[in-house]
Amino acid sequence: MKLPLVSPSYPGDVYDLLPSKIIGIGVNYREHAKEMQKELPEEPIVFLKPPSALLAPLGTISAPMEYGRVDYEGELAVIMARQARNLEERDALAHVLGYTCAIDVSVRELQKKDGQWARAKGFDTFCPVGPRIVGDIDPADLKLVTRQNGLTRQSSRTSDLIFSVPKLIAFLSQVMTLEAGDMILTGTPQGVGPMAAGDIIEVDIEQIGCLKVSVRPR
Repeated sequence: MKLPLVSPSYPGDVYDLLPSKIIGIGVNYREHAKEMQKELPEEPIVFLKPPSALLAPLGTISAPMEYGRVDYEGELAVIMARQARNLEERDALAHVLGYTCAIDVSVRELQKKDGQWARAKGFDTFCPVGPRIVGDIDPADLKLVTRQNGLTRQSSRTSDLIFSVPKLIAFLSQVMTLEAGDMILTGTPQGVGPMAAGDIIEVDIEQIGCLKVSVRPR
């Protein structure tokens, strides 16, 4: 998948997004934890989505509606610039290529049934990203809005993150080697909800832009 790249640190106007892995973080906004009636985690909750789940801007989510509730989760995504291992927090952002919008699509029934999240979040088209990658911005306090058919469903700021972007990168780099192009989905704020066939989902993040996709039954 190719996305426009806006970053003075990395010349060129198009980036070929080929992550070796997509790393998701669960329950990472304080208000979302309250919404889900969960305690604040002591460490990041980590899961993986396959690269085959990627979907380009203006694409169509193919939703397995036979499972009932298929949810949108608007998120800030981090794209790594180069290999990183055993980083300190103070060095983490120097390894970032840029940031983009993402939707972590989730089948709630399968999350509960399986007890882990790989299948629930791993279907093809379950990771829309875009519309561009923007570097050299501060991820600490960006406004994030998710709209469903024009109605605002999520509205928050990344300052509500339980674990900041530098903390997430440092933590993950202690567990696994982060490669150039790898993507970290930093978690979703309060307001998650189900999608229906024909829906238009938009995720708009300050200084980045608006990711727009549609939904159809699988």
